[in-house]
Amino acid sequence: MSTRQDIDFEGILLVDKPQGITSHDVVDRLRRKLRMKKIGHAGTLDPLATGLLIMLVGKATKVSQFLISLDKAYEGTFLLGVETDSQDADGKVVAEKPLPDGLTEEMMLKEMAGFLGDQYQTPPMFSAKKIDGVPLYKMARKGKTVEREPRFIRINELKLENWESPVGKFFMDCSKGTYVRTVVHDLGQRLGCGAHLQSLRRTKIDQFEVSQSLTLEQINEVPLGEVQKHLIPVCEAVPTHVL
Repeated sequence: MSTRQDIDFEGILLVDKPQGITSHDVVDRLRRKLRMKKIGHAGTLDPLATGLLIMLVGKATKVSQFLISLDKAYEGTFLLGVETDSQDADGKVVAEKPLPDGLTEEMMLKEMAGFLGDQYQTPPMFSAKKIDGVPLYKMARKGKTVEREPRFIRINELKLENWESPVGKFFMDCSKGTYVRTVVHDLGQRLGCGAHLQSLRRTKIDQFEVSQSLTLEQINEVPLGEVQKHLIPVCEAVPTHVL
């Protein structure tokens, strides 16, 4: 049987993150499985969200900045008429408003089209972004609100896939750093009734798809030596000029 000392783990592992844990929790579990510390991820998912995480093992951590910069695709659901402090279902309800009279799918599509393209987005208070070394969510939990610098993002595609009032199912393709729940929150503001993100699943990061990933349960069940077979070599994942 292979032992940790027999194996030089290095490469990219695609993981399907379950709901209810942080991206760093996934890092910790993988560190325990592989019995090594040099593991990171390329792009955070909120605890509410599920789906594709790119895990970087060993020397693959050196290309994290390139992989973080890749465009990402999501599918999710939103609920109109209810706002939360975190802009998603994990937060506390802060406002409830009726939906506009006669709200139609066509009206929704028109408002959603206004989000396409290059723009600046203000990070939400309930986020891991740090100001003076302190994560915003820690300030938010104490009831504090601080000024945040808007950052440049791009939304390539935003589609309404299903509409059963007051719940909408959507698809979004966007640049790095885009807060999907903030887009949903802002959509609610434009409609005048408020909204929050109910569920979110990351389905794709550039060439990588969630269908290629392993669940944490699958990773835990396979022997250490088998994990190596699922690692994507760095040279296959990033352009030569990045290496």
